[in-house]
Amino acid sequence: MKKLILFLISGVSSLAGNASESWSLDSCISYAVSHNLTVKSRELSVISGDLDVTDAKDRFLPNLSAGAQQSFSFGRGLTSSNTYANRNTSQFGWSVQMSLPIFQGLRNVRNLDYSKANFRMLLEQLESAKDDVTLSVIAQYLQVLYYQEMYAVSLEQLRLSKIELERRKELLEAGKIPELDILQAESQVAQDELSSVTALNNQNLALLDLSQLLELESTAGFSIEPLEAEALELPLPSPEQVYDSALYENHSILASRLGVEVAGKYVKLAESGYLPTLSFSAGVGSSYYKTSGYENEGFGGQMRHNLSQSLGFSLNIPIFDSFSTRNSIRKAKVQQASAELQLRDAEIQLYKAINQAHAQAVAAEKRMKSSAVAEKSTGAALEAMREKYNYGKANATEFEQAQSAYIQAVSDSVQAKYEYVLRCRILHFYYASQKD
Repeated sequence: MKKLILFLISGVSSLAGNASESWSLDSCISYAVSHNLTVKSRELSVISGDLDVTDAKDRFLPNLSAGAQQSFSFGRGLTSSNTYANRNTSQFGWSVQMSLPIFQGLRNVRNLDYSKANFRMLLEQLESAKDDVTLSVIAQYLQVLYYQEMYAVSLEQLRLSKIELERRKELLEAGKIPELDILQAESQVAQDELSSVTALNNQNLALLDLSQLLELESTAGFSIEPLEAEALELPLPSPEQVYDSALYENHSILASRLGVEVAGKYVKLAESGYLPTLSFSAGVGSSYYKTSGYENEGFGGQMRHNLSQSLGFSLNIPIFDSFSTRNSIRKAKVQQASAELQLRDAEIQLYKAINQAHAQAVAAEKRMKSSAVAEKSTGAALEAMREKYNYGKANATEFEQAQSAYIQAVSDSVQAKYEYVLRCRILHFYYASQKD
């Protein structure tokens, strides 16, 4: 029975994949990660964070600027003899200024530390977004495989019902069963056809959800490959091992932990407002002045003679800034407390997710074992009921009940298997993939 179901699954997959090559789990994960919009948004945030680090480094560099100005004046103006006269004047000047921050209250140093920590946090958030996409793809991929196998089970149930219908027609012709048994068999075939259609719809919808998760532009001919036997037989790690590993390797936890560090550095950055600042400045410039009606020195001579240089230091000591620095520090500390709560919440959610996945895996493993026993026993009961029915020792209702019990046992076995594989995959992802 299981070999037949696997054959039907491979047949369904080949029919679906005629239009294009089937996708493996790794190819689905790789494609989804590279095309997911949330991941792309995180990548842009990382680029922005890298630019913030560069900007923080550049703030240690001096500022250099140059300028020139030209002005004209016309009409009456006051002379040196305190009389007014008509005159036209023009003036030209240029200057070059340089300022160098010597001590900025540790603001530049702390801003650089803050930018670097924030950049590392953005990198971890990017990897966390990739992890979320990966887990979603794994879950949906296994969902498709589950519905494919359930569709194969429904086809097998329909095949058995059709065989039984033909057999009962022969028994009716031989006068061994009443016509009511034929009507029951035809009703069972109709119900199984409806079940197979429903199973096929579930399979197609699950495949559509997976293709949309991959951000595929077209889903025509999209199909997936079945997992290898080794991938379906994963050992079950303990929740303590998984949590201890994920606590220091999981990207979501690392991002939250870095969020606390970033908030602490932002507090230090805000405290820089209490410290004085010292800067150095230097400049050079010259000017040319011309007045109509007077003898004026030439342009070159005035440029040489009017040349001026300047050097200076500027010290700024904050005394009272309307409590601006104090309020900034208080807000930064609130953000730090919020980041610590987010970290604690992330650790709690991770602990719950790991223990829940482990408990579900244990329950699924028990259901797998019990379903295997039930499948074997209901299969034997079905064969025994078929013999009794052939000899007239059982009615059609009893036979159909035995057949339904066997199919239900097979369905329960399939469901338990994929539930176990999914939960084990999640646990192994938290435990092993973080170290890859």
